[in-house]
Amino acid sequence: MTGITISILQVIGTTLSLYYALLIIRILLTWFPGIDWSNGILSALASITDPYLNIFRGIIPPLGGFDISSLLALILFQVIQGFIPQLITFLLNQGSGFGY
Repeated sequence: MTGITISILQVIGTTLSLYYALLIIRILLTWFPGIDWSNGILSALASITDPYLNIFRGIIPPLGGFDISSLLALILFQVIQGFIPQLITFLLNQGSGFGY
């Protein structure tokens, strides 16, 4: 069971890494106001990333025209993403008899 759990956590870690890359791309593209977001790829990118980013946009309003909510979103995402390797290590130690 631990092997399956570790595999699942590794898939989650990889998925989070890909999502983080999509977040970075989405945030960088907001620097270009002339982008046509009705484009299929860009529209898909926005629909994938905006639900997460909108959480922070609702909490922190833009300051002087600069949206710092995306910075907070990235920092929190990295913190969450950082727990995955620690969890895998913990489960590996539990499975090898070195826990508690």
